[in-house]
Amino acid sequence: MTHQHIVVVGGGAGGLELVTRLGKHYRKDSQVRVTLVDRNLTHVWKPLLHEVAAGALDADLDGVDYRVQAAVAGFHFQPGELTAVDRAQQRITLAPICNDQGEAVVASRTIEYTKLVLAVGSVTNDFGTEGAAEHCYFLDSVKQATRFHHTLMNTFLSLQSQRYPQPLQVAIVGGGATGVELAAELHKSAELIRAYGFEDFELTQLQITLIEAGPRILPALPERLALAAQHELEQLGVKVLVDTAVTRVTAQAFETKSGTSITAPLKIWAAGVKAPNFLSAIEGLEFNRANQVVVRETLQASTDDNLYVIGDCAAFTQPDGSRVPPRAQSAHQMATVCGRNIIRQLSGKKLQPFVYRDRGSLVSLSSYSAVGSLMGNLTRGAMMVEGWLARIMYKSLYRMHQVAVHGYFKTFLFMLVQGINRRLRPKLKLH
Repeated sequence: MTHQHIVVVGGGAGGLELVTRLGKHYRKDSQVRVTLVDRNLTHVWKPLLHEVAAGALDADLDGVDYRVQAAVAGFHFQPGELTAVDRAQQRITLAPICNDQGEAVVASRTIEYTKLVLAVGSVTNDFGTEGAAEHCYFLDSVKQATRFHHTLMNTFLSLQSQRYPQPLQVAIVGGGATGVELAAELHKSAELIRAYGFEDFELTQLQITLIEAGPRILPALPERLALAAQHELEQLGVKVLVDTAVTRVTAQAFETKSGTSITAPLKIWAAGVKAPNFLSAIEGLEFNRANQVVVRETLQASTDDNLYVIGDCAAFTQPDGSRVPPRAQSAHQMATVCGRNIIRQLSGKKLQPFVYRDRGSLVSLSSYSAVGSLMGNLTRGAMMVEGWLARIMYKSLYRMHQVAVHGYFKTFLFMLVQGINRRLRPKLKLH
């Protein structure tokens, strides 16, 4: 076999699991090199970004350093942001790496590949709403989530210094999992911050509004569970607005289709996702309306045998005509099949088709509760769960990702360290 270079762009849930699998498989094979490319230096599981934003999770402690993981798993890591893909020459171009002053520390580079995997995930889709990009926080990355957290803490400080002349108003657009989980987590943060110098802050001064354009929140869950989640949020004091479409965003408010204005200095947009815009610049690929790359049943791009696409940026149509949803479980399953197919392709074997298995959905309401529906061989249809059982199952999803990246023993050690940190560290990130 001639020398092979497998390049995976994107170290999210699917990308990191894939390079870990391939790195370990080809660790002792000098003819195969596996490289991960990502613009960040660390990985945080994307479903936990709402916890980073609220301060429940410290990304510096809970993140995975790509260089450390590369040394452990046997792959190579190249920091950088993808700017171009030359499919004819089989090479990618990375943007220069600049310091805080804007000076180039590393010049623009090209990396040649024999197999390329795009696992760049998704970004928030504001559907072109006027003012959304300028006035809303998105939660697409650790950097964005951290920026919101800093603003949140500074807002607490500012209001306290003025003796709380007005309520702390936060509005979230999008009643899907991210919006619902963030609303609950923000209430928990406000509850916890009273123990850290803000004992004069009353929870009645917190006003969280969750705005959903559809007829109900959590459309991916059965209606009974969605109503249970809404009831739980309302019990916490969260105002839930359904059938409320936002048409314009200003510095201080959301303006709706009905003509009402929802005042909130802190605004988060968590409604809808799409693949990153730069993908559409890659010539010769097929895209859908959400800018996702159309793939075959083998997860290869519809027009390129040497280019695979997994996760949120992949448009995979199932036999019944439905699309695989942009979820962490989809990325996990795609990473497994993609890894097998790359290994089989390099060995001259027939590739396997990807078959998506919906395991259900789980939504966490911070430490208060959780709701979800599970699907599997033991249940006919869906089994609805809520409360402490759903909380345990929700936490197990992250543990499964950790096992895929670190193995069982290291995951056990992480759980042990996390338990110790809960005793030693504050329950809320304060800066």
